[in-house]
Amino acid sequence: MAGNFDLNQPLMGAGLESPADEEGVHVSFSQLIAEQIGESPDGFELQQLQRALNDEDRDYVGELGSAFEYPGRGLNDMEGEDDDGGETDPQDGLPWSSATLKILSSMPSRTIGRSRGAILSQYYNKTLQLRRRGQSRSSLRDFSRSSRPTIRGYGMEVDTTDGPESEMKKKKERLVNNLQNLSVGERLKMLRGMPVSVAEKKELRRLTLQKDKPPPSSSKIPCCSQLKFYIIIAARHSWYSWLSFLHSLQPWQFLFKRIGGRFGTGVLSYFQFLKTLLLFNVFLFLVTFAFLVLPQAMHPTELPVGVRTFSGLELISGAGLFTDTVMYYGYYSNSTLQKSCAREHNASASTDHDCVSERLSYNMPLAYFFTIGMSFFITCIILVYSMSKSFGRSFRIDKSYSILAMKVFSSWDFRVIKKSSVELMSQNNCTQLREILAEVVQKKEKNGGCQALWRLMVHGLAWAICIGGTAGCVISVYFFSEYMHQDLQRTSRQTNTHPLLKEASLLALPALVSLLNLLLPSLFSLAAWMEEYHSPSVRTYVALGRNLMLKVSVLAVLCYHWLGRVAANPSDINLMCWETFVGQELYRFLIMDFIFTLLNTLFGELLWRLFSRNVLRRSRNPAFDIARNVLDLIYAQTLAWIGVLFSPLLPAVQILKLLLLFYVKVTSVMMNCQVPRRPYRVSQMTTIFITLLCFPSFLGASVCVTYTMWSIKPSSSCGPFRGLRTMFQAGKRWVQELEKNNPDLSVLARVHAYLVENPFFLFVGAGIFLIVIYFYSQVVDGQRKVIELLQEHIEEEGAHKKYLISKLQNMHESKKRIPRRLRSQDSGC
Repeated sequence: MAGNFDLNQPLMGAGLESPADEEGVHVSFSQLIAEQIGESPDGFELQQLQRALNDEDRDYVGELGSAFEYPGRGLNDMEGEDDDGGETDPQDGLPWSSATLKILSSMPSRTIGRSRGAILSQYYNKTLQLRRRGQSRSSLRDFSRSSRPTIRGYGMEVDTTDGPESEMKKKKERLVNNLQNLSVGERLKMLRGMPVSVAEKKELRRLTLQKDKPPPSSSKIPCCSQLKFYIIIAARHSWYSWLSFLHSLQPWQFLFKRIGGRFGTGVLSYFQFLKTLLLFNVFLFLVTFAFLVLPQAMHPTELPVGVRTFSGLELISGAGLFTDTVMYYGYYSNSTLQKSCAREHNASASTDHDCVSERLSYNMPLAYFFTIGMSFFITCIILVYSMSKSFGRSFRIDKSYSILAMKVFSSWDFRVIKKSSVELMSQNNCTQLREILAEVVQKKEKNGGCQALWRLMVHGLAWAICIGGTAGCVISVYFFSEYMHQDLQRTSRQTNTHPLLKEASLLALPALVSLLNLLLPSLFSLAAWMEEYHSPSVRTYVALGRNLMLKVSVLAVLCYHWLGRVAANPSDINLMCWETFVGQELYRFLIMDFIFTLLNTLFGELLWRLFSRNVLRRSRNPAFDIARNVLDLIYAQTLAWIGVLFSPLLPAVQILKLLLLFYVKVTSVMMNCQVPRRPYRVSQMTTIFITLLCFPSFLGASVCVTYTMWSIKPSSSCGPFRGLRTMFQAGKRWVQELEKNNPDLSVLARVHAYLVENPFFLFVGAGIFLIVIYFYSQVVDGQRKVIELLQEHIEEEGAHKKYLISKLQNMHESKKRIPRRLRSQDSGC
């Protein structure tokens, strides 16, 4: 099979049969065996064995294990290997009788596929039933027993001849006639599934096509048919070219192949996750820009008197010139945006009624409320769908041995002819093979009692260090944020404070948090070095858990600072619009996090590589820390989701940040980082990333935004919700006005009161989502267990066959000893 092998590709896409057909094959084999034994009272195979036991005196053949390990070997392959008709196992030297081997050769798994006559008869019946029933696919269990291939009639001996030549020709002609009457798709599918050589398939295809050709007198095709044929071919080529063009438009495909081929799936999963976050932010930006930013920009708000100059500090602080723009919540109007009439009023030309009818209105408070709410709702649906789909792909049964075989024999794409692409594909396949082989040869470590106790103490000490460091970080952020809040209270009472100095002082808290997020993961890496994890994947998962603990704790303290201190008492720090201040804070945190990420890339990767090579004289480069970089992305995305309520253009800032970060990280990884010393396959890494993005990140951001809209009072002098008790009242007021103007829509008001105003339905909806996720995960887990049971059943079936054949061999040995004893007694007498 020449094609790209994708572990995530469905089985049907790979051309494999469905489990239902596998079950039919299993049932048909069982019925076939029962048919062979049931029609003769003593059993045909046992009769053959009894004859062999009575005829032979000394007959030693090879061991059963070799027959199972090399199922392609038959009796013909073993003839002539021993002069006395037997073969001895090279490892154990245990002989097996030829009668036992004859029974092995007569099993359905050995006989089906060897006889061309049986194959032609089987597929003749298949094509005949397809013609009669008109179905596109059929299972083996749909056929009668007479249409199934049988080992009776072809002899017990494995022979290269398939019967008289005339009989073979008749069977082939009947099969070709039936194939001719099938559709092109069914014919190709039937030929592809036949267990014969490629040459015979080509011969059958050639005969079928020859019969399809019309006689020479009618070989002329009408012009209309030719035109129709050329149109269909052109449309098909255009469609394939369009699909290829769309595939080429996917960003960073070549870079992904380079990274995956050199560093493996672990590092590649980080960049794929970054691309996923970029798509989420693009969606959020398009929604907010279309429904909030663009309408407000078309109807600009009157700004207060006073000109602000651009100082350059706004790019980091987000304040100054950016304050009174569409960047922040405070700029948006609380009225219905309307477009006035094109002409002026005059007594002779128009009336007030005509002018009002020509106006275009846009309710900005209602649009702001529903845009934020629907964007979060759609994002939640996409996240849940992505997570469930990722669960189904990664938590399946994929044994390394089977994946290794498929990767070796089915992963090369012979359509690739460009030299650079061939080298890239070869490197990618080699890296994936190394990862699978590392998983195959991985051994579970066995520790004694003292060693296990020692490792437990080391793990406990490492976790105590990590938890203590996280607690110290959280306490530092809490008290420093309180200090900064008190400093804002003091500076708000002073009138001689320079604006630039005040803006610069606001960068202290984001700088401290970003510095702690930069330094503390190094402590976690030191703790992991103490623990000495043998599995790189386990080490990555532990690092993810520790970094997640740090990020969640810091974000919880920051949300309390913004919503519990700033929003609760905005007058203490002389704020006219606390929503704009919180939006600026979130902008500063995003920018500062990006700056410290660049510093980590510069000092932690580039300078360390130069220092290691030039000073330490070692060629060892730093490793790419997947856990730290992924949690940095999740942390920044959480800030963007929280900040979209206070700064509708914050997703645009996040998009620019992710684009720059991608190219910086790609360059740093290719130049500064080393290939993992121990390759490992991370089949579940992407699923864990999406899960962390959904539950701690998006769920926490949704709780903060919902709490702000339902419980906190908006500013009374700015924003679209000024004058309201909560942001949520914007929807309630619109429904009341709608019911007042049109009493027929009173049902809508009741629906809004029960479904939107009542938080019970919100919790019910969230609970339904959680139940769906839990149910889907349980279904996947149940499927995994069923597959495991089926695999164990197959192994037990093989063990049962070995046991039965061992019993047959013992019976043969015991019957051989009796004539020898009689001969020895006769010679003694």
